[in-house]
Amino acid sequence: MRSKKVSFNNRAGERIAALLDMPVDNRPSSYAIIAHCFTCTKNIKAIHYISRALTQRHIAVLRFDFTGLGESEGDFAESNFSSNVEDLLCAARYLDDEHQAPGILIGHSLGGTAALVAASQIHSVKGVVTIGSPYEPHHVLHHFKKEQAEIEANGEAEVVVGGQRYRMKQQFLDDVLGIKMRKPIKQLGCALLVLHASNDDTVTMDNAGKIFEAALHPKSFVSLDDAGHLLANKKDACYAGGLIASWAEKYLATEQSLNSASLSDEAVVSASIGRERYYTEIDAHGHGLVADEPESVGGGALGPTPYELLTAALGACTAITLRMYADRKKWPLDEVDVQIRHRKIHGKDCAECEDKTGKIDLIEREIELVGELSDEQRQRLLAIADKCPVHKTLHAEVKVTSRLI
Repeated sequence: MRSKKVSFNNRAGERIAALLDMPVDNRPSSYAIIAHCFTCTKNIKAIHYISRALTQRHIAVLRFDFTGLGESEGDFAESNFSSNVEDLLCAARYLDDEHQAPGILIGHSLGGTAALVAASQIHSVKGVVTIGSPYEPHHVLHHFKKEQAEIEANGEAEVVVGGQRYRMKQQFLDDVLGIKMRKPIKQLGCALLVLHASNDDTVTMDNAGKIFEAALHPKSFVSLDDAGHLLANKKDACYAGGLIASWAEKYLATEQSLNSASLSDEAVVSASIGRERYYTEIDAHGHGLVADEPESVGGGALGPTPYELLTAALGACTAITLRMYADRKKWPLDEVDVQIRHRKIHGKDCAECEDKTGKIDLIEREIELVGELSDEQRQRLLAIADKCPVHKTLHAEVKVTSRLI
């Protein structure tokens, strides 16, 4: 995905820092907003991986720091749950003004509870996702139960949450204690997906049950098993991201189909790599792919290597070409299976090669033809395999030009 720093103003005119994550081809079909957990920021790893899963499905994602947190302006001590909801509404207005109104709201922990309140006020929203979210916002008070008496006596106190110190005022307590969630959840007016880890010790699973019970259909609940509250394990965050992306597509189907229809037959292939070693995201005519390198050379082995993608192109082109030819001839070809192997060999070991110095690329292709074909038909199809466009490109003189944009 491609990420760029953006910002918008909150209700008080203070700058809210955000990241806009885009698909690698910069052609999103829809937009989503992700709200982070209490005292977290937009940069926590779980949100990054969830956002990546969405951008791979052509859903752009806006993630931001709530007022007074991360890179955003404002005083955290003056913020509260209601101001978080306002920040979400401002984020939605920013997308509507600058890009496209959001179709999905996603919230982690208290951010999910805020998303439940904000959703009914954003008419473009078709679905809300909560991840480890509390049913009532006053649930966060367990973080500083000991300091509550001091806050009530002096109007404020210093509290420690997640190892960080924050100043908390009485207005925050009054705000979270005064909000009841059953009505806003029942009045969502859109689809709901509840995700929660069974071993979540910060926000226990019964909160998910209450959110789910209060909501009207369509609603879905998926247990994240032992993922924990912060989804700190990369695999758990990627799993959650994949679930959300697949679920969101159902409710954004109209926008997805419009986007696919707008792609020309000559759409370019886009590839984008960030700081995560060699993990590369690819968009090929609206279809998401990934590439990586093996762990033995420092990669994450999260996708095929570039050479494996190259040979995959040859294998696919071979199979498609044979299918087209057999269909045109009305031959009884039931199935084509192609296996491709690529390796480097010394030129001196290649009897057919003119250049005997250095190493050359050897691509070995094995083709299995299934069907009641004659020997003559099989040999003809074998010859046709060499005429597939990718095969001809690999054997032709190829010129690659490069320029910076």
